[in-house]
Order: sequence, then C-alpha cells, then structure tokens
Amino acid sequence: MDHRRRSRVASPAPAPDATPVSATSLPGALARAATLLAVMGPGLMVMLADTDAGSVVTAAQSGARFRYALVVPELALIPILYLVQEMTVRLGLVTGRGHGALIRQSFGRPWAVLSAVTLFVACLGALVTEFAGIAGVGLLVDVPRWLSIGAVSTALLALILLGRYRRVEHVGIAIGALELLFLPAALVAHPHLGALAHDLVHPWRTTAGYPTLLAANVGAVIMPWMIFYQQEAVIDKGRQGRPLRAVVRSSRLDTAVGAVVTQVVMIAVVVAVGATLGVSHPGSSLASVGAIATALSPFLGRAGAVSLFGLGLVGAAVVATLVASLAGAWGVAEVLGWRHSLNDAPERAVGFYALAVTGVVAGAVLVLVAPDLVTLSVDIEVLNACLLPVVLGFLLALESQLPAPWRMRGARRLATYAVSGLVIVVGLVTAAATVAHVA
Repeated sequence: MDHRRRSRVASPAPAPDATPVSATSLPGALARAATLLAVMGPGLMVMLADTDAGSVVTAAQSGARFRYALVVPELALIPILYLVQEMTVRLGLVTGRGHGALIRQSFGRPWAVLSAVTLFVACLGALVTEFAGIAGVGLLVDVPRWLSIGAVSTALLALILLGRYRRVEHVGIAIGALELLFLPAALVAHPHLGALAHDLVHPWRTTAGYPTLLAANVGAVIMPWMIFYQQEAVIDKGRQGRPLRAVVRSSRLDTAVGAVVTQVVMIAVVVAVGATLGVSHPGSSLASVGAIATALSPFLGRAGAVSLFGLGLVGAAVVATLVASLAGAWGVAEVLGWRHSLNDAPERAVGFYALAVTGVVAGAVLVLVAPDLVTLSVDIEVLNACLLPVVLGFLLALESQLPAPWRMRGARRLATYAVSGLVIVVGLVTAAATVAHVA
C-alpha cells in the first residue's frame, strides 16, 4: 500500500517534497512572476510531449494529403486540450493523489486495473512510435538504427534512475524545445495565404482518408498517458510553500501556455508540409520519416529538412518517451499501491523504477520489428481516440467528487462536458469509419 498519500478525494493534501520559497521580499510583480515560475513546468512538459513523433507524422500526413484543411481542427482542440488537462491539475493539487490511485479509491480495484490496461496500451504504442521516429531521423544522417535507439534509451534510463523530479523536468523541457524548429520550417515553406484562408473557411473534405486523419489528429491531442503524467507531476513537483489557490492558478496558466504551444507546433507541421508536398504532390501518402524529410528537401534544402524537421522530431520523440514511460510507471504503481515518486531513490521505489525502465527497454526493442512509422503512427492515434471514452469518463467522474469549492460549476461545467462528449463522439465515429473503410 502506498503510504505516501492517504488523503481522500474530498480532503486537500499538501504535496510532498515541497521546498518553501519566500517571495515576500520581492516587489509585487516580481513576486508574482516568481510564484508562476516556481510551479510552471508540468503543463509545458506534458504538452511538448503531446506533440510526439506520432503526432508530428500525423500532422505531416495531414498536410501532404489535405494541405491546410486540418488546421481548423487543430485550433479547435486548443480549448478542449486545456479543459481536459486543467482537471488533472486540480485533482492532483487538491487531493495529493495520482490518477490511478484516485480511480482505485473511488471505484475499486477492477476499474483501476481497467484504467491501468488502457494506460499500458497507450504508453506502449507511444514508446514504439517515439523510438521509430528517433531511428528514422538517425537514418537521415546515416546513423544505424541500433546506435540511435541505443544512445537515446541509455541516456533516458540514466536520467530516470538518477531520480529527482526537477532534474527530469528541466532536461525534458530543454529537449522538447527543439520542436520550436518547426515554426521556421513553416515560414521557409512560404505557404500560400489565399489557399490557407480558403481551407480555414472550408475545412471539411469528403475524400476517402479524411475521417481517418481527423480521428488521428483528435487522438494525437488527448492521450491517456498525459492525464496520468500531469496529475502525478504536479504532486511530485510540490507546491513550493505556496497557498493552494495560488498554485492552482499558476498551474492553470502553465497548462494554457502548453496547450497553445503544442497546437501551434502541430499547425506549423501541417502548414510546412501542406505548402510543399501538398502542392507538388497533392494527396500523396508518406511511407517513413525519411520520406517526409526527402520530400521536403527540394523546398527547405537538404540541410534545412534534416536540421529543422529532423531535430524538431527528435525533440518531440525524446520528451514524449520520457513522459510516456514515467506516466505508465506512475499509473500502474498507483493501482498496485507501490511507492512511485521520482523524489524517492530507486532502492525506495523499486517497482516504480523497474516499470519505467521496462517501458523504455520494451519500446526500444519493439521498434526493431515495427512497420513503417507513418502507418503505425496514424493507427496508434486512432487507437487513442477509441480509448477516450474510458479516459475522459474516469476524469469527469473523479472531478465531480472534488470538494465543492474546487468542482466545476455552471457554464464551465456544461462547456467541459459538452466538449468532452463531442471529442468522444468524433473519435468513436471517425475511428469506426476508419475500421469500416479498412474492412
């Protein structure tokens, strides 16, 4: 049994390892900035991981086949992404318990096991696509697959086993910032503003394959492991000696900034590929990461395609591998009642660290027999869309059990339930259409 968190859903609990930081001596504005910076990180990191290798390839495929048509869905997903992840922030900070632990406490072990299985499937799929993306970029510069995967997985294992949440977060955000290279790639591609405006007004397509990519983009934005990761991350990071309400406000801003950043990156990928391949080879399908970079080379130059697209994809894949492996370990350990903090040394949380290591190793090994990245990535994102009813259902049910001052009310509650229901319906309908098309 995990004795580190005993609070009930209805009882606020302080986060562990909180290090008091006094800002009272600073001027007002500077003190508020210090408060914000002290708690920011979990939202930004999980959102950078959200734009993982599978998401990037899905966005690239969207641009290649339908130019800018899927920019509108990407924009529409920003508030949805924020509303979903903001609930995890409140659950974690108010209860002091992770997502899996709350499900076990509120609904019993069988439902907790179901959530853990859902998480395991999503994490394993994510880890395979991340390592496949890393391997694909390595091949662009003639680095053997075994070497690129081996080097990255070894570095990640070392980072995880060294422990301490702050170290992991700082390294993860620094690496994930490479995704910002997709922004200059979109500008260098010189998108046609008239065509972009047309697709913003008329985004829907009746062409075969559009529902699949729409479902994939929905699944690429809200993933099960994001919920587990951010809820546990805000606990492991601690409240820094701040009042709960101040920390919740700052964490909401952290989440909002991250939601905008991740979707801007996705849009940049859609625009960059839509302005190039979407014009020269409209409707084309891409077979690998190498194929995407090669196809972009005539427009961005070989060096530009490798440096902008390649490094951006590496940043996305590495931070997502880190987040997915930790999320899986956190979620399963919570359900089993094991110690599961990065602030615990490996010898104090053996099961948690073993799960994280196993996830990284399994993803690295499985990628050696994985099919092409593009097909695999789209399939995994469609699978994520199919898992949304379970994930969002648990999240909404847990949020409704928070103490009254922390629950959603009125218009906000209606809006959250409406958009969550819409995402579930869109995901299931388009996934069903995809299965029917394949059959």
